[in-house]
Amino acid sequence: MLDLTFSWNNIMNVLKTFGPADFIDIVIVAFLFYKALRFASNSRAGQLMKGIFLLLVLYLFAAEFDFSSTSYLLEQIFSFGVIAMVVVFQPELRHALESMGKSKISNLAFFNNEHLDDETLMKKCIAKVVDGVAELSKHNVGALIVFERETKLGEIIATGTIVNADPSKELIGNIFFHNAPLHDGATIIRGGRIYASGCFLPLSENYDISNMLGTRHRAALGMSENSDAVVVVVSEETGTITMAVNGVLNRELDPVTLKRKLEELLINEKPESKRNKKGEGSKEE
Repeated sequence: MLDLTFSWNNIMNVLKTFGPADFIDIVIVAFLFYKALRFASNSRAGQLMKGIFLLLVLYLFAAEFDFSSTSYLLEQIFSFGVIAMVVVFQPELRHALESMGKSKISNLAFFNNEHLDDETLMKKCIAKVVDGVAELSKHNVGALIVFERETKLGEIIATGTIVNADPSKELIGNIFFHNAPLHDGATIIRGGRIYASGCFLPLSENYDISNMLGTRHRAALGMSENSDAVVVVVSEETGTITMAVNGVLNRELDPVTLKRKLEELLINEKPESKRNKKGEGSKEE
């Protein structure tokens, strides 16, 4: 009974000194824990977190029963745990930081270094690219085209050759022609223009990908896993058109469907378009 009274008095003393700053502090910590759990559950980090939790349980068990050797070994592991987690979770941490960079604050003019082309220019670019992709598909010519969005792809562009030209069916055909110097790499579309070609993309680490898919599809999936880019692939074996976005492959697309999906992702989802939709929402509804 005395212990219960003592605990209640402690709780009341804490509540008396509880202020707005304490409330904000708790909310921030709770939010960070929530984001960490979401981050772990939506990536391969979840399995690694389970492993760390098991090691922690083992350490508590060893400490309770005075297993000195086991305790010492686990203490050494945990002492380097922070550095090890940074190394192991590097792709996931990078993705999480990039996601933070896509927040509303990143859309302020202060953070934008380049002029965003208008909707008409992007529609024209999409139409030209789709025409080129359709022609390549007819002749089973392999292609890999990346549409840059909010995540800048400077490190990817640096691996290729700067083109910086208006898109056209003929130019796309020349780039991906079998004997062309740049046909093996990816072409990057930036600001409605073909900005670079012959670029190397990161391959996907998803081991569940079908063995029927080649290097182009794995590169497209890897690019979409590591950025918000939209990637279009033409299979050299079958001529099938595939689109990769957010780590998901949409296969066997026809040119009409491809054009519609690209316009939805590259035009309708732009921050400017979202703000315009919000302003016109009352009229449409």
